[in-house]
Amino acid sequence: MGRAIFVFSGLGADERVFRKIQFQGFHVTHVKWILPLQNESIDSYANRILTQIASPNPILIGLSFGGIMVIEVAKLIWTEKVILISSAKTRDEIPFYFRLAGSIRLHRLIPAEFLKSSNFLSNWFFGAETPEEKALLKNILEDTDPVFLKWAIDKILTWKHFGPNPVQLNHLHGDRDRILPIRLVQSPIVIKGGGHLMTLDKHEVINRWLAEILKEN
Repeated sequence: MGRAIFVFSGLGADERVFRKIQFQGFHVTHVKWILPLQNESIDSYANRILTQIASPNPILIGLSFGGIMVIEVAKLIWTEKVILISSAKTRDEIPFYFRLAGSIRLHRLIPAEFLKSSNFLSNWFFGAETPEEKALLKNILEDTDPVFLKWAIDKILTWKHFGPNPVQLNHLHGDRDRILPIRLVQSPIVIKGGGHLMTLDKHEVINRWLAEILKEN
């Protein structure tokens, strides 16, 4: 069995967004989102989802909201490496207008069904351009549990983490990410032309970077 990788997908997404990412030679587990408890904190959720990580000193990979959860989980255990993709390492890497919406609880007024809808705006925001990407995004949004979706959005907008972060942390970020603009990201590995769902259309360059990052020390 190879070294253990635990992959946290994006907000409401699943391993479909990683279907073009190569992990040959590793034992890979795609962590499953669980339903949050009522008014559950992000650190409590991290403790509960930690039960899916059965290997010591694992490699954690997180996409978007999954990256935020990876940071929270890495506070609780020793990790070999932490890799973020299209995500945020601290609160300061989340745009101020999202944080403002969180502080005044504006997001709680938006119906979950609206957040789950796929349209030209969601396609533009996520960077879904090809028919394949638009269809996948539509399916992911439709499959997302509305309770989890509203809880996760609340945790993103009200996240308080400022650091410190794991020493062995690498952050891959696209320079066309409209959700988390790269200008706010500290010391990223820049993926040219990459949007928020760049695991789909920039998988070749991401695979090259992952192969380099995952080399044994």
